[in-house]
Amino acid sequence: MPAERPAILMCPADYYGIEYEINPWMSRGRQSDPAIARGQWLALHDLLISLGADIHLMQPAPGLPDLVFTANAGLVWEQTVFLSRFRHPARQGETPLDDAWFQQHGFRTVELPEDWSFEGAGDALFCGETLFAGYLIRSDAAAMQWVGSEIGCRVIPMQLVDDRYYHLDTCFCPLDDETAICWLPAFDEYGQRALREHIPQLIEVAPEEAARFCCNAVVIGRDVVLNTGCPQLEATLAERGFRPHATPLDEFIKAGGSAKCLTLRLDGEDAARWPQ
Repeated sequence: MPAERPAILMCPADYYGIEYEINPWMSRGRQSDPAIARGQWLALHDLLISLGADIHLMQPAPGLPDLVFTANAGLVWEQTVFLSRFRHPARQGETPLDDAWFQQHGFRTVELPEDWSFEGAGDALFCGETLFAGYLIRSDAAAMQWVGSEIGCRVIPMQLVDDRYYHLDTCFCPLDDETAICWLPAFDEYGQRALREHIPQLIEVAPEEAARFCCNAVVIGRDVVLNTGCPQLEATLAERGFRPHATPLDEFIKAGGSAKCLTLRLDGEDAARWPQ
């Protein structure tokens, strides 16, 4: 459901850092360099603008270093946002700020039942009219089915089995309504089979590029923005008629995130075909 100028939410990296450890990438002994991180964030921001994106900004907040990863704020569907209910207490303070931003900008916000964890567009991505949902590590399958019932769409829940790829968007990226890139070993057998059966053009990535978070990419039309160090995927994308744009995001990989984690599409991903 892309607009003429795709709307993307970002949050400056002013307070980003490794203040806790909630995934295998994070180590307080391997800190991010603040100046380099801010420079990498700004380069991503400017690249997206050059590709036609309309960037909206959230105010960063001290004590919430992962607020920079706006993909986890919630799942946007039309003018409704299903707010995240973070599994880890370290991130739960983000939700009131996310909620306030969305309401101030004309979105209706929905809270999920308290019994469930749900981490927004980090674990829920449309490809066509189907909502592909990652569960177990950060989000609950029941939460995904509930969101799908509220929207009125088919949900395909896929269990994530590798803690390094703890969110769906670290190992799966729809490019259009029939094409996606993925790192299949991150999924259980059912998830692998579901991806092969439901996505006509499935591009499997190399293990070393999966570890560079090549699947954590931002798609704007035929332009695909991803971390550096992924030449095989860049070549494949070009062969398929996409335009890859690499920008260094190593400082954010230290926290388990890359380009997609740093953005939230507010008007529907290009691959999405929302139910009418």
